Amino acid sequence: MDICQYYFYLKFKAQDEQMKNNQSNHQNKLKSQAQEDAKNRQDQDAELTGPREKRSPYQFKNGAIYEGEWIGQARDGYGVQKWPDGAKYEGYWKNNKAHGKGKFYHVDRDVFEGEWVDDKANGHGTYLHSNGAKYTGFWKDDLQHGNGVEIWADGSKYEGEYCEGKKHGKGVYVWADGSKYDGEWKDNQLHGQGSYSWADGRKYEGGWKESNMHGKGKYTWKDGRYYEGDYYNDKKHGYGVYRWVEGKLYEGGWYEGQQHGKGKYTYPGGEQKFVYYEHGKKKGYLTEEQYNQNQIPENFIHTEDER
Repeated sequence: MDICQYYFYLKFKAQDEQMKNNQSNHQNKLKSQAQEDAKNRQDQDAELTGPREKRSPYQFKNGAIYEGEWIGQARDGYGVQKWPDGAKYEGYWKNNKAHGKGKFYHVDRDVFEGEWVDDKANGHGTYLHSNGAKYTGFWKDDLQHGNGVEIWADGSKYEGEYCEGKKHGKGVYVWADGSKYDGEWKDNQLHGQGSYSWADGRKYEGGWKESNMHGKGKYTWKDGRYYEGDYYNDKKHGYGVYRWVEGKLYEGGWYEGQQHGKGKYTYPGGEQKFVYYEHGKKKGYLTEEQYNQNQIPENFIHTEDER
């Protein structure tokens, strides 16, 4: 009874969790279920001989009942199979496997409707979870693959590309609170170039690596402040420019989110000050010559705190 591999739905449910929590799926459980199903099959070596014909309902040893078309000893054509636990498949078969258009109802009320090849979701289809989550798009061997749209019960939505069950390629994710990411993905993570807008008005445009801001990027606050420069593992790191609302500008080095190394302040009136930081703490001021020639004095010029 090979369509008992309907427990592939567990894999789909795991993908739903994986989209949000990056949890593992139930492939091992699927494997053991498929092995158990194989023991109950009476038509393992069925041959496609004779005309296709509709027959009276047939009950398998484990209690599943099939009603529909056959060719010889194989389910082939349109048919409906029901399991003792309440699960049901209605659709097309080919040589004892779900193949073509079909709809599967699981005992927990999850439903998949779409295209099948060799007992697996292949082609276009919709998976509706009992909790209200829904995926509509393309599948390959029981996994989301190609373009698709996934909507969760809380209103979150992803529309874009998938590869082997994971968000991969270009896609747009909108969270329930209105936050939005539009860009590239890799293995379910923000990876590549993309733009992230927060619900409170903040925005980041630039590089990402494993869902962290990474590489060149620009971070803008709602009040008009911005940082533009290098990021490493979600922190300002390298060279960057920070601009305040009133127009004051700092350009210089950063290390793990803090000002580090030499930098330059430029004020709205054109005045400039040259400064040196160590891990966010200002050590003192430099002359313009020291700044330009990368000279770090033993004794810094000490003036009033940066205004």
